[in-house]
Amino acid sequence: MTRLSFGLALAVLLAVPPRVQAQPAPAAHQHGAPQTSAPTYPPDDHSAHQDPATPLPPFVPPVTDADRRAAFPDVQGHTVHDMSVNYFVLFDQLEWQTGSGSDAFSWDTKGWVGHDRNRLWFRTEGDRAGGRTEQAQVNLLYGRAVARWWDVTAGVRLDTLPDTPRSALALGVQGLAPYWFEVEASAYIEPSGRTHVRFETEYDLLITNRLVLQPLVEFEVYGRADRGRLIGAGLSTGELGLRLRYEFRREFAPYVGVVWTRKYFGTADAARAAGERTQSARLALGLRVWL
Repeated sequence: MTRLSFGLALAVLLAVPPRVQAQPAPAAHQHGAPQTSAPTYPPDDHSAHQDPATPLPPFVPPVTDADRRAAFPDVQGHTVHDMSVNYFVLFDQLEWQTGSGSDAFSWDTKGWVGHDRNRLWFRTEGDRAGGRTEQAQVNLLYGRAVARWWDVTAGVRLDTLPDTPRSALALGVQGLAPYWFEVEASAYIEPSGRTHVRFETEYDLLITNRLVLQPLVEFEVYGRADRGRLIGAGLSTGELGLRLRYEFRREFAPYVGVVWTRKYFGTADAARAAGERTQSARLALGLRVWL
């Protein structure tokens, strides 16, 4: 073979790629090898919901128009509970007091009727001793909720003493102060122009879930003297009470307590001139009830 022929044969061999023999697929069943298969997965739930032709299981009933109406009722403009009329009556103090001077019956009652934000309030309190009413007041007020725990009130106050009746316009606030102090602050103005401010706060100290100690502080201040009722200008009277009650039920709680009262400044001078006491301490036995 000449050199030319050998070169042509070598060029042909290099130009043609070698044939690769395909490897046979492994047998599905081989002796000693475990049987394997491609994994299967359940159908996608989302795609099943998107496909309306997917049949439901036999135990799932089809959705009807009645079901849709029950699930999406007509609520008539987002009806809420503040449209209902409710009421509350609290006999905070129904008590018999004994101690300095003659025995006396005392009461302090309040309540309201109305909606969540707008209510008609009433308050009444007084003392009766020796068959005579020493003091008695009735407040008829409109209350408007202005914050989560506070109401603004406006109305009239009537002092129902038979000898010296009085009436006045009333404006005040009431509510729950921080640390759970219940507060009532009211300002009054009589037709004669005499002004009067009353402040009261109380606190329920839970000794147990049913045994409650309730301190109470009350002050009254007059802008001008009222000689007919032996009341001087400025700080007139103050009261400090300490009552311990046991709540057999939340709505029914008898209590025992001590009440200190004192008259100040011009009111104390008028009481001395009339031969009356300027201060007293009394034991109180009473009942607290609410409806």
